[in-house]
Amino acid sequence: MKRLFYFFPLLIFYGCNSNTEIADRSNVQWQDIEKDLQTALIMASDGDTINLPEGYFKFSKSLLMDEKSNIVFKGAGIDKTILSFKEQKEGAEGIKIADCKNIILEGFTIEDAAGDNIKVTDTEGITFRKVKAQWTGKVSEENGAYALYPVLCKNVLIENCIAIGSSDAGIYVGQSDSVIIRNNEAYQNVAGIESENSNHVEIYENIAINNTGGILVFDLPGLTQYGEDIKVYKNVVKENNHRNFAPAGNIVGVVPPGTGIMVLATRNVDIYKNEIIDNRSAGIAIISYELVAAISEEETKEANEEQAGSAQRVNNNYSLDENYNPYPWEIKIHENVISNDKWFATFQHDFGKLFNFKYPFNPPDIVFDGFIADGKEAKDVLCIDQEDIHFVNLDAPNELENMNEKIEDFLCL
Repeated sequence: MKRLFYFFPLLIFYGCNSNTEIADRSNVQWQDIEKDLQTALIMASDGDTINLPEGYFKFSKSLLMDEKSNIVFKGAGIDKTILSFKEQKEGAEGIKIADCKNIILEGFTIEDAAGDNIKVTDTEGITFRKVKAQWTGKVSEENGAYALYPVLCKNVLIENCIAIGSSDAGIYVGQSDSVIIRNNEAYQNVAGIESENSNHVEIYENIAINNTGGILVFDLPGLTQYGEDIKVYKNVVKENNHRNFAPAGNIVGVVPPGTGIMVLATRNVDIYKNEIIDNRSAGIAIISYELVAAISEEETKEANEEQAGSAQRVNNNYSLDENYNPYPWEIKIHENVISNDKWFATFQHDFGKLFNFKYPFNPPDIVFDGFIADGKEAKDVLCIDQEDIHFVNLDAPNELENMNEKIEDFLCL
């Protein structure tokens, strides 16, 4: 029998004032429903809905849900039901869900978890809908890695959500299959939206603004699976020029500020009909893990491994994964609007400085690092349908000796 859980605390609650600064919680009257809500998550049966009213609710430890099916966790709406973990003393995640099936998270704001705001693992059927996940105050490398973080999941839907302030990726899907990420907004994260080692992923009609990198499609070594069949289309990827505040050694620390879309060592990626506007360093970057390892080697040695948390680190021993291919291939780029009114690439990263030196007043629209796997040709790696764009081949295998703007070998008009 379906049951509904409602929480009506005895304290008077205050609705969210849309004009209030997000960092200003000084006049909020917090309510404590921690014990009752955790009990409801433990006792929930198949088909239950857990409803939360409007108000501000504080928590000192992670909320946990394991081995449940067909559960709806629903608030009164974004910025109406607000769950704060700013005073968290136990656990890393705000909400952690594991080994479940057909879970819906909808209609609330979650803030300031010690680690990830929401982590979902080993779950088949997970929906994030109209959820805002953020860190308040100024962005910092001490912020949690991921705002929304499904990993090792199947049938993932993330729609109409907002992610702000993650020190890794705002909306992240890792080692998962059959994923849709649509109609979301990502601001002031290191990576706005990221697909990592995931298969059959569609990322469309999202807005990524003022992140370090707008949308990332990564494939990393040493994980449970490799990713392919990714479609990135009809997104607005604009002004992703935020400073990179990832902790030292994290893989996203290699992303130069001003990167619109970056593809790392992934195969069968289709990038089309996106608006890629005013990203200072590069509209689209296609790179290999060879380059990542080379530019990160010294930083990785110095990084404090105890601070790694849930974020993926640079792996300089990637060659030990015999099944991992560090090179991208079958990357199709077509029908995009790529423009940049910024005269200079970033000065916060070596590649930005290089672009300013080599191509002053003309940062590249598309950058390719030049690594091509043995037995592959240029068009096996990268296929571009526009010849009137600024393309740069870094020639990284030869230490940038023959860096060039020759797009001909990559055109497929």
